[in-house]
Amino acid sequence: MTQPLNYVHYWEVGTELKGPTLLLLHGTGGTEHDLVDLGRALCPGANLLSPRGPVNERGAARYFRRLAEGVFDLEDLHRRTGDLASFITSAAENYGFDAARVLAVGYSNGANIAASLLLSGRNPLAGAILFHPMVPFEPDPLPHLALPVFIGAGRQDPLVPEALTTRLVDLLASSGATVETHWENGGHNLNRGEIEAAKVWMTGVTSWN
Repeated sequence: MTQPLNYVHYWEVGTELKGPTLLLLHGTGGTEHDLVDLGRALCPGANLLSPRGPVNERGAARYFRRLAEGVFDLEDLHRRTGDLASFITSAAENYGFDAARVLAVGYSNGANIAASLLLSGRNPLAGAILFHPMVPFEPDPLPHLALPVFIGAGRQDPLVPEALTTRLVDLLASSGATVETHWENGGHNLNRGEIEAAKVWMTGVTSWN
């Protein structure tokens, strides 16, 4: 069997191996276990694949480097995005799940690299749930996306200004994605309202389920 790339990761088989798989992508400082319960709640019975971010930022795990708060190292971002795409493919070969039925669930830094996958032109995802994302980079040309995306965001988020979320929505929609945005009045923390909205959204994503 092909071995997945060198990511520390958590793998959980769902009720049907060839059913949907959630790619769980944590925020800065998280681990491969952070979003497991969230994944189970969003899609009971799905396979769960959760890699730990390979970048160490002063002891905090991330999926790619940044130069400052909100300023990404784009060269590293593009390289790590390619690495993550390859990891999904090799993990599917290793564990036997359907690589065409992978939906990312990302929070903060994890949502940003999931958005980078979508915009990269080499997207392996069937859809995505992005909690508190920002624009990772502006692609030129835009990719061709025919998939569903849910975005949860906070109007008082001190790390992700509302305009950056709106710009990401515009980029994804202009690329052909069907985007649903759910706004809360809170900050950067993931809250119950957006989780419940994402659960409702999941039940209606028939093209993925």
